[in-house]
Parts: sequence; structure tokens; C-alpha cells
Amino acid sequence: MGNEPLTRIWVVGAVATGLAALAAAVGWIREPRQYRSSPPLSAALDQFRLMPNGISGTPPEVYFAMGKPYETTAFSLGQGKRLYSWFGCSACHGEATGGKGPSFIDGWWLYGPSMVSIVASIRDGRPHGMPAFRNRMTSDEIWQLAGYIKSLGAHTASVTATSRSDEKINRPAENRAPASILFNQGPAPLHPDQGPRP
Repeated sequence: MGNEPLTRIWVVGAVATGLAALAAAVGWIREPRQYRSSPPLSAALDQFRLMPNGISGTPPEVYFAMGKPYETTAFSLGQGKRLYSWFGCSACHGEATGGKGPSFIDGWWLYGPSMVSIVASIRDGRPHGMPAFRNRMTSDEIWQLAGYIKSLGAHTASVTATSRSDEKINRPAENRAPASILFNQGPAPLHPDQGPRP
């Protein structure tokens, strides 16, 4: 009678250890998962229309039917932020403040701030140094990266945020509308060489 509680504790501990070992073994032998986009969805996302001058246009109907997920979900914005780093966008654009490539937070967009323009710039490239990523990224990844870049140039704050950057950067967080903070909203003439004012 005196050893019965200790025996129960030992049995429960042994069962728990066995279950933990079994779960670890199943997790170890399980096939790794890989995200695969839907081919019909990818094909539909590629069916956007640009204006003749290559600035702005109309997103595909499926984009609206899905609820603009690449602009409004933290997962997509976080993936876009990861892609921005992985594909070396900061080598030309810096931490969105510009460099060899244009800035995303100065308030001026050479080809317009619409999602279609950004997607077209990433997918097809642009003159004067922007390479095409059509063969390096999936349609989903292009739209995720475009959503992140659009959030960098936002003029209104968003409740959707990307993951936190641990490194110190000299710009406001993506969900704080960095472009509205840094853009000079005083009287300024339209700069036709820099595209439409957002």
C-alpha cells in the first residue's frame, strides 16, 4: 500500500516517455511537406491587364474573389519580407530607402503604387536594371513580394504586420505606413519622370 502511488507515477512516466519517443520517431520518418500552389490559381493570377504605358492596370478577378490576400494577411506579408531578403532586393533597393534601385518609401513610384504595377515590375522586369523574376519565383511568391513592397510604400497604417526585424533599421515598421511619415506632403509639383503621386 505504501508503494502504490510511486508505482502509478512510474507507470505514468514510462507511458508518457514512450508516447513522446513514438511521436518523435513518427515526426522523424514523416515525409517533409512542401507548399505547392494550385496551377489554375497561378494561371489566373498571371491574367492581369496593364495599361499601354506599363503603369497600373487591372488585377485578375480571382484576386478580388480571394479577398486581396497578398495585401491583407500577415502570412503573405511575412513571406514577402522573407522573399525580399532571399532574392537580394536590398542590394539595389536597400531597406526600402533606395540605393542603386528606387526607394519604396519616398512617396514616388516610377511605375505606380498599384499591385498590378508592382507585380509586373517583379515578374517582367523594367528598363534600367530591374531584372525579371518570372523564371525564378512562382506566381504566389511574386504576389507575396509585391504585397510586402506595397506595404512599405503605404500611406495609411495597417493592422496587418509582418514579422519583427531583429536588426536595427532606420525606417518605421511596415504596418506604420512609413511612406506617409517620410513623404513630404507640402506643395510639390508633379514629377513626370518619377511617375504618378500616390
